[in-house]
Amino acid sequence: MTNDTADRPGDRLKALLPPQTSARVQSVRLAEGRATLVLDATGLAAPARGALEAEITDALKGAPGVAEVRVAMTADKPVRRIIAVGSGKGGVGKSTVAANLAVALARAGRKVGLVDADIYGPSQARLLGTEGRRPVAHDSRLVPIESRWGVPVLSMAHLSEPGQAIAWRGPMASGALTQLLEGHWDHAEILVVDLPPGTGDIQLTMLQKFKPAGAVIVSTPQDLALMDATRAAELFTKGGVPVIGVIENMAGYACPHCGEVSDPFGSGGAEAAARDMGAAFLGRIPLDITIRREGDAGTPTAAGDGPQARAFADLARKVADWLDQG
Repeated sequence: MTNDTADRPGDRLKALLPPQTSARVQSVRLAEGRATLVLDATGLAAPARGALEAEITDALKGAPGVAEVRVAMTADKPVRRIIAVGSGKGGVGKSTVAANLAVALARAGRKVGLVDADIYGPSQARLLGTEGRRPVAHDSRLVPIESRWGVPVLSMAHLSEPGQAIAWRGPMASGALTQLLEGHWDHAEILVVDLPPGTGDIQLTMLQKFKPAGAVIVSTPQDLALMDATRAAELFTKGGVPVIGVIENMAGYACPHCGEVSDPFGSGGAEAAARDMGAAFLGRIPLDITIRREGDAGTPTAAGDGPQARAFADLARKVADWLDQG
């Protein structure tokens, strides 16, 4: 009796791959010049999966009998990384930045979901144009609401009546956060979480139970906002969550009549604060009425093509680069 394993076309092709890559191969089939491989991609983010596919294609192209290479990937569970967007105080435009960051990431080809964790003051339903819609439940988990911008979203605004005051103690608010974060985010690789301002129960639950991959801190340039932003960054650092960087919002106002740029909230403060805390400075978002109008209309600025949209696209690129290097 002979062992013909080495003579099987699939095994011969698998032997051409590097050992680390070969270990992920679940099956190989060669038929009519087409090599089809099924790989286990568990634990790999999108860029790593793309690099793996390219490596296999390059290794097998030109092999005897191979005219085309097809790669299919499976994973036990999608790789999902949480990006927390926080601020030390309210009124700095954190929710607007979170919504536009999510949309900009989606436009860059990332699979993104958005959780509105500001339980007492939810605004993402308005910002993404999903007000008045209610999520359904499947297997006791909420199914996120699809927005027009390629970003599914869940918010307390989807679960409560418009204008309803939510007067809950900490444990109830933390329970609501858990319900939102444990929804059916099956296809999201990145989950952007818009946290409430400050350093309270929601932030602590986030750190202890869901452990974000990183945090983005939003501040205006003024000293009081920067002091609170530093406290927010310190909370993440103490909780073992790296600060991706600081973004300066409402930075610079261009007069629509003469074009002169003024700085009603100051300038450069967030960049200096980022340097002091050893974090990256992610850029400036201008104080522009267009951003406010589009947010109120449920049309995120990042979905457009103007200079404001480019500012959010640059922010998304830096966040994505940070994730890819992690």
